[in-house]
Amino acid sequence: MAERVQFPSVSGPMLAGLVDHPEGEARGWGVFSHGFTLGKDSPAASRICKQLAAEGIGMLRFDNLGLGDSEGDWGDGSFSHKVADTVQAARFMSESGRPVELLVGHSFGGAAVIAAARDIPEADAVATVGAPYDPSHVEHQYDAVVERVLAHGEAPVRFGDKALTMKRAFIEDVRSADLRDAIRTLRRPLLVMHSPTDNTVGIANASEIFKAARHPRNFISLEGSDHLLTARGQAQRAARIISAWVDQYLQD
Repeated sequence: MAERVQFPSVSGPMLAGLVDHPEGEARGWGVFSHGFTLGKDSPAASRICKQLAAEGIGMLRFDNLGLGDSEGDWGDGSFSHKVADTVQAARFMSESGRPVELLVGHSFGGAAVIAAARDIPEADAVATVGAPYDPSHVEHQYDAVVERVLAHGEAPVRFGDKALTMKRAFIEDVRSADLRDAIRTLRRPLLVMHSPTDNTVGIANASEIFKAARHPRNFISLEGSDHLLTARGQAQRAARIISAWVDQYLQD
């Protein structure tokens, strides 16, 4: 059972989301942050959130600026913007009587939830799946247009079936992002999940995040998974692990 919702981005446009509800009483509530240009309906986002809801944890997943059903121009966003809108999502949930206790992020979204956690004090635990240690790792996805964007201010770029506009401020913001302090000062339980055969964001990223984090911290290897968690059962398995791990941190 999914509830369609909207809430404002920090820059004004309305962001579209889905709240996956548990069938019975919720054990807790969370926010999911999707990968770079993937959206709330991507396999990882959809399947993880639906499975967590089946496990009793209601989850909000939403499209970032200019993606999916959300308003705005994707090129006006950035890593900082994604982080701030994750905080907005948690604020929306809290204002609707569903305070967020769990933050989950996949890929680029994993980096975002780590950075957003400091501004979501009610969140008791953070889980990442295939997250990069350095957000600028994502630049390899648009490196062919970087010089053109820096020279002219913007340039069109295609990611799969998405035709988007890359802007100079986006590149500069991602390059300046630094997770090290956010990881060290997280001050809440962190679950790092990563596939050893991830060819998009290598397993070394998980090692760096884990080494920088303080206890309580856990690492789970997602053997057999690809980066996008598209194969049958991969995303659901990750969700079941998150559900079991976070149980001790959910408030009564």
